[in-house]
Amino acid sequence: MSWMRDNSLNWAQKFALNVIKTGKIPRHVAFIMDGNRRYAKKLHLNASSDGHIHGFDKLAEALQWCLDIGIAEVTVYAFSIENFKRSDDEVNALLELAREKFRKFMEEKDELNKRGVCIRMIGNWKLLPLDLQKCMADVMLLTKHNNKSFLNVAIAYTSRDEITESIREIVDGVKRNELEPNDITDNLIRRCMYSDKCTDPDLLVRTSGESRLSDFLLWQASTSIVYFTKTLWPEFTFWHFLGGMIYYQRHYQKMNSVKQSMHHFSNFIADGTLPNDLQQMRQTMETETSTKVDTFSQGATEFLEKFDKRKNNYLMELSNLKI
Repeated sequence: MSWMRDNSLNWAQKFALNVIKTGKIPRHVAFIMDGNRRYAKKLHLNASSDGHIHGFDKLAEALQWCLDIGIAEVTVYAFSIENFKRSDDEVNALLELAREKFRKFMEEKDELNKRGVCIRMIGNWKLLPLDLQKCMADVMLLTKHNNKSFLNVAIAYTSRDEITESIREIVDGVKRNELEPNDITDNLIRRCMYSDKCTDPDLLVRTSGESRLSDFLLWQASTSIVYFTKTLWPEFTFWHFLGGMIYYQRHYQKMNSVKQSMHHFSNFIADGTLPNDLQQMRQTMETETSTKVDTFSQGATEFLEKFDKRKNNYLMELSNLKI
């Protein structure tokens, strides 16, 4: 099944879509695609593979809905590090499905580049088989210059692992005398994460009735609107998707106020200008409207340049492997 779908909405769906587009649309939506195994059991299918195949088909459909409504960036939780604890049959089936779908990206490279789709894989690559790492590197290098839309695939990922690895990278930088302790900020930690090139999600959708984040984008989703639905992922329809958009629009204004307050508070901390009077701080947060550009020290800037170069070299080495 192809990643690339054409718009197949009927007139009623198109009308509803146009109505929703008159309101605020999230720039970035993240999906926890839960319920594949329960769907397979419900239909008496092979729970180790068939449910996940149906889940991929739904993902391709959902990506087209996102494009139709104007969402520029999508992140999907494809494979958690915790999934390695499942049976060997299921883990092997999931990894083989990933190989198949990433190879499909390469087959559809002309269409991907035509549509300007940039694909990024985020996660702990060293936990994956080398041939799968090569497939991922090939896809990322193929699409890295595209900038019309972005698909982030979280594979061998948990948020705790991402934060831990970011801090470990920074600690190593201090040991190499590339960083000073004063260079370490929350933004530097963010820049050393697997998802450093991704924006924070505006809306996070979880299917299947579970009301938890399962260690997914915990840092990035601090101000995301979270939409839980009882629908199993393979049964997620266009109308469920629009339900998520309506939920986002209902809560956008309140969450945006929270986001602005957090931004201003971070600026106070970074500048060392935190007012002693809480009322003064509150008034400043309410009246300040300018957006501060994040800056790094010269040492931190050079450290990040080396960090980006190492990551790019790693992709090139994987892509050049003969497997």
